[in-house]
Amino acid sequence: MPDLLDQATRQAVISVAELNRLARSAIERGVPLVWVAGEISNFKRYDSGHCYFTLKDEAAQVDAVMFRHKAQYLDWQPENGMQVEVRATATVYEARGKFQLVVDAMRRAGLGALYAAFEKLKARLEKEGLFDPAIKRELPPFPRTVGVVTSPQAAALRDVITALRRRMPGINVIIYPAPVQGEGAGARIAEAIALAGARAECDVLIVCRGGGSIEDLWAFNEEAVARAIRACPLPVVSGVGHETDFTIADFAADVRAPTPTAAAELVSPDGVKLKRDVVLLGQRLLRVFARGIEDRMQRLDYLSRRLTHPGERIRNQAVHLQHLASRLRGEWRRGTEEQSWALRDAAQRLRAAAPDTVLLLRQQQELARRLRGTARERMAAAAERVAGIRAHLLHLNPQRVLERGYSITETSAGDIVRDGARLAEGQELKVTLAKGWAGVQVKRSG
Repeated sequence: MPDLLDQATRQAVISVAELNRLARSAIERGVPLVWVAGEISNFKRYDSGHCYFTLKDEAAQVDAVMFRHKAQYLDWQPENGMQVEVRATATVYEARGKFQLVVDAMRRAGLGALYAAFEKLKARLEKEGLFDPAIKRELPPFPRTVGVVTSPQAAALRDVITALRRRMPGINVIIYPAPVQGEGAGARIAEAIALAGARAECDVLIVCRGGGSIEDLWAFNEEAVARAIRACPLPVVSGVGHETDFTIADFAADVRAPTPTAAAELVSPDGVKLKRDVVLLGQRLLRVFARGIEDRMQRLDYLSRRLTHPGERIRNQAVHLQHLASRLRGEWRRGTEEQSWALRDAAQRLRAAAPDTVLLLRQQQELARRLRGTARERMAAAAERVAGIRAHLLHLNPQRVLERGYSITETSAGDIVRDGARLAEGQELKVTLAKGWAGVQVKRSG
C-alpha cells in the first residue's frame, strides 16, 4: 500500500478511475476477510438473485452486496431489522467510488456462539470415541419393524411412512413421539430413543425431523441425544434436516441419511426389486429343476440300455474268459519260444567266444622267438654304434694330440696362446706337454 501511495504522489495528475483503483487495492490489502455484526436495512433481492442491503449499528453504516452464488445457500430469508453477522471482504466499487462489503456468508446474530458450542461438543465426543467408525452397526437387510423417533405432527413422519409404504408395504412402523424443537426437546428425544431400545420392538430405529435453521435443529445437537443413540442396542439412522445440515446426532448415529425420506429408503429394501428378484430366482429354479430331471431321464435311458439278463451276462463273461485263456496260452507259447531261441543264441555266442589254447601257445612261442632275435639284433647294432662313437671320441681327445708331439701354451691368466704377435718379451707362459708341463719366458715374438 505505501508503494501505491508513493507512486500516486509522484504523479502530477491521476484520473478518477485510477484513484478508485488505488483506493480499492489499498483497502483490499489492508482489511482481511472479517465477520461484521449489524442490523439489516434497505434489503432488496433482485431477479438476478443478487442481494443488496445496508448493514448498520448505532454509530455507522456500510453498503453490502451478496451475490447469487453465495445467497443461494441461505436457508432463511433476511429481512429489514434483523441483527446478523456477515463474513465479508471490504472493497470499493470502482464505477461509483462506493465503499462496500462483498458478503461471503451470513448468519443471524448469536449463531456464532451456537456454532462454537457445536464444534466444541463435537470435538469432545469425537475424542471420547463416540463417532468411531469401528463401533458403527450394520443395518438389517430385511427389517420387519421400523421405529421412528419424531414429532407425530412433523411432515418428516409422513415422508418416512410414505417412503416405507412405497418400498415395502409389509413393514410395521412404531412411532416413539417426541418434540423435535423447543425447550427440553433434546431430553425428550433421548428418552424416546432409550424407550425404543428398552422395548426392543423394532429391528432398526430412525431419528428424524425436517429442515430448519440451526436453532430449529439444536435439539439434535445436544449431548444427551448423542449418548442415547450410542447406548441404544438397536441400529440407529439419523435423518435430520436437509442434505447440507449436519448435527451431532448424524455423527453419533450408525448411518447418517441426508433427509428423512432417504433414511426410510436406507432401512427398507425395495419391494419392487425384491419381487422382481424373486421372480427371476423362481425362473432360474424351474430351469435348474427341469435340467436336473432331463439329465436323470437321459441317465435312466443309458442305464436301461446297459441292463442285460444275468444268464446273458454269464455267457458273455464265459466267452470273454475263453478269449483270455486263449490269449494266455498263446502268450505262454510265444514266451517259451523266445526264451529257447535266446538260450540257443547265447550258447552259440559262448562257443564262438571260447579261446583255442593250442593255437595261442604256438603264437606265444613264436612271439618269444622273434623277441629274442630282435633283442640280439638291437644289441649288436647298439654295440657297433658305441664302438664308432668311442673311436671318434678318441680321435678328438687332446691327450692323443699331445702324444703326437704337440703342446698347449697358456698365459698366466689361463688363456690359450694362438697368436705370437700378441706376446710380449719377458712374458711368463705355461706349456702343457703329453706328460707334465713347463714354465717358459718369451725372449722374442713375432
